[in-house]
Amino acid sequence: MSSPASGVRAEGRDERPPDPSPDSTLRPIGTTRRRTLGMDEPAVVAVDIGKRFGDRDVVHGLSFEVQAGSIFGIIGPSGGGKTTTMRMLLGVLRPTSGDLRVLGRPPHRFGRRERESLGYMPQQFVLFPELSVLENMGFAASIYGMGFMGRGRRIRRTLELVDLWDARQRPAGLLSGGMQRRLELAATLVHDPQVIFLDEPTAGIDPVLRAKFWDHFRALRDEGRTLIVTTQYVTEAEYCDEILVLSDGQRVATGTPDQVRRMAMGGEVVTVSGPDLTSRAVTAIRTVDGVKDVAWAGRDRLRVIVEDAGTAVPTVIDALHAADVAVDEVSEEHASFDDVFVQLMDSQSEGEHRDGRDP
Repeated sequence: MSSPASGVRAEGRDERPPDPSPDSTLRPIGTTRRRTLGMDEPAVVAVDIGKRFGDRDVVHGLSFEVQAGSIFGIIGPSGGGKTTTMRMLLGVLRPTSGDLRVLGRPPHRFGRRERESLGYMPQQFVLFPELSVLENMGFAASIYGMGFMGRGRRIRRTLELVDLWDARQRPAGLLSGGMQRRLELAATLVHDPQVIFLDEPTAGIDPVLRAKFWDHFRALRDEGRTLIVTTQYVTEAEYCDEILVLSDGQRVATGTPDQVRRMAMGGEVVTVSGPDLTSRAVTAIRTVDGVKDVAWAGRDRLRVIVEDAGTAVPTVIDALHAADVAVDEVSEEHASFDDVFVQLMDSQSEGEHRDGRDP
């Protein structure tokens, strides 16, 4: 008996799609009838969902929405519940509690045609290493129900999108790690999914390729696709329209990157620097309306938390001048998401200590 892989290889030789003329634009393939969401209608609605394995809650109390035509990032440390949440969204796992809707229905009840609206890029390489790039793409297209006659043009467009058309005859197992990730992405997109799930898509690839992936993701978003991305690279939060920060299966924060930054830092951040900063400068700054906190960030630098930086900066400068304090610079500071994430994790840990729970 031949193996599944060998059976697919034979089919790939007999039905290799022709080389159509190049076209870099990905157009809808129109092979399935599926529900199309309006841009003001959420693609995902989760209300207090949880997942329990035995006596352990892996995910609990998650509520969030994903707007159609947006990039939604699920961000958190390893073991924080990202993959379990992704599997519930895909319908692989059924929530133990709460209500979850994807494209208006519980995903664990999706039929074949509804599942054709979804694309999934797993964390690990799962395609056939002994098959060529083209044969793997033919296999991916066939399992999503794409007819043979319309398959070739779509495969070529998708491979060109990820710069793999010239490598189409190479066995997938001989590709570099970065090229394998690009092949996984192409296989995820070949059937023109409406909602695209990407599990750690940039893990282990170099910064240049990571930037190219995010260029692809933004282009797909701009075409109206909905992307749900998990990542441990917290700096990638900046590339998302909205994010969900998870830790220990719980929601730590949800919102746009700017909203989450404000939540973590307690407001907007202004820095004051100068050679002669003393307690007199701190006293002067604290008199300004909208100032929430002032702290030393070095011998000649103050970090000021304010409600609105645009309003606060000129007022802080005036207050310092009135107090006869010389400064070199007063400016708004955008905290990096590394700092934001650390602040969120620290705040969660402090809350657990206050509640009497183990961190």
